[in-house]
Amino acid sequence: MLRIDVFTIFPELIEHYTSATILGRARDLGLLEVTACDLRDGATDARRTVDDTPFGGGAGMVLMPEPLFAAVEARTAAGGAPRPLIALVPQGRPFHQATAQRLAGLDGFSLLCGRYEGIDQRVLDGLCDEQISVGDVVLAGGELAALMIIEATARLVPGVLGNNDSTIEESFQDGLLEHPQWTKPADFRGMEVPAIVRSGDHAKLAQWRRGLALRVTLDRRPDLIEARGGLSDEDQAALEALARVEDAASSG
Repeated sequence: MLRIDVFTIFPELIEHYTSATILGRARDLGLLEVTACDLRDGATDARRTVDDTPFGGGAGMVLMPEPLFAAVEARTAAGGAPRPLIALVPQGRPFHQATAQRLAGLDGFSLLCGRYEGIDQRVLDGLCDEQISVGDVVLAGGELAALMIIEATARLVPGVLGNNDSTIEESFQDGLLEHPQWTKPADFRGMEVPAIVRSGDHAKLAQWRRGLALRVTLDRRPDLIEARGGLSDEDQAALEALARVEDAASSG
């Protein structure tokens, strides 16, 4: 079982989403445990305050260290808050599929959702183990980022998806974007599914799909090709095979 604790001021958002779709199914099967922990439980005043104005001035409010430390420490004392504890902040390291694979291999981890103008640096330095960002954007809070990480990670846990092979040829698994997909009907408004997809020749189809994945990646994310060290001889062969199939289809 993969155990994930989420520290947030909106626990109902986390609970609602993770109770539905494949995440809800995974929880029902005992493959995933998600606990939404309310950061306001660490507050000591009647208003359950978790934020205050920033030292030095500036817009917005900052999450305070006292309630955040208290919430995490109380959860830890109760046997929760699996490590690492990851802060979800714009200045964190980028979240990639490789990150999801790493987290999926753990027994569990915890996520701390930022909110308002940010999190007191003492929380990031003294409480969290790492910081992650889900993109070069600024959100109102870390809850959407947490849900993204939970879903991307949980679906890699064996048994969560109905077919474990579903994760094998997905985008980013081999440093490439996924090849296009088709389903029935074979002809829709004059747009036909390529004949090779319906040919039953699995070896040729596999090479053709790889050629498509390479072409899509070259067009949309050439940085991924560069990160793989460029095109290999196998990649070149797949692209050439793709071109031959397309030439044969156009001439036929």
